[in-house]
Amino acid sequence: MKLQVYCELNYQVSPPATFILSILTLNGPKQNILSENLLLAPNLKAERLSSGNHNQQFIRLQVKEETYLNIAYQATVETLYEEVEHIKTIEPVWVAQMPASVLLYLLPSRYCQSDQLVRFAQHRFGRIDNDFSKVIAITDWIYKNVEYLSGSSNAQTSAYDTITQQAGVCRDFAHLGIALCRALTIPARYFTCYAYKLKPTDFHACFEAYIGGKWIVFDATRLAPLNGLVKIAHGRDATDVSVATSYGNISLNFMQVGCEALEEDFVPVYYDSSSQSGLSY
Repeated sequence: MKLQVYCELNYQVSPPATFILSILTLNGPKQNILSENLLLAPNLKAERLSSGNHNQQFIRLQVKEETYLNIAYQATVETLYEEVEHIKTIEPVWVAQMPASVLLYLLPSRYCQSDQLVRFAQHRFGRIDNDFSKVIAITDWIYKNVEYLSGSSNAQTSAYDTITQQAGVCRDFAHLGIALCRALTIPARYFTCYAYKLKPTDFHACFEAYIGGKWIVFDATRLAPLNGLVKIAHGRDATDVSVATSYGNISLNFMQVGCEALEEDFVPVYYDSSSQSGLSY
């Protein structure tokens, strides 16, 4: 699947100021960057960096003069996701067999207090007989019981807050899905992306669960097709993969984000309780 993504960010900046931006698409075995372009006005030096485990590419900018900073990024990307068929028959991976890189995603984190949601998760989903069906049930429950409501949360809102208030945005839906998975001993991680057909257009967040030795993507908002995602990064929660982190006297004037399919035969894929297969990125 070939998609074109873009974003434009405009800031008013008083120096000294530093930006760390996670807007670059990830280049890897299942996602190939065919072309990309980054334009800065004024023409500042952009330092391109990679996280230690290469699950995130980001840019660091230093601004030394008062200015209006415009950042424009565009990329054409081919996604090579894998459809995992008949996932209900896949053997579970026990904690003792999990790779060391996966174990981190079993633990509670700042926004995903899985240790506080164990009783709820076990009562609601614990009797379901396989991990894929459990995660589908979790996403169905969130979709039906948590209202997608812009402005209903803030940077401090956690999974525990979301399940209590039963309202949030994509970030909150993802955090709650992750926390409930971890409460059931299913590793789960936060997934930031550009998303095809997302309305209103914005950066998007969903989550991946580790099932049968593969990371399978889920989105409890159902606002975008799962085969129309272009991955930016993954991490424990939003703390690890914030789209924009800034230091200094900075204000955002406007932001524009988009994702367009370059193939006319695109058939969107969503998950619900009837799903028998998954997508692995």
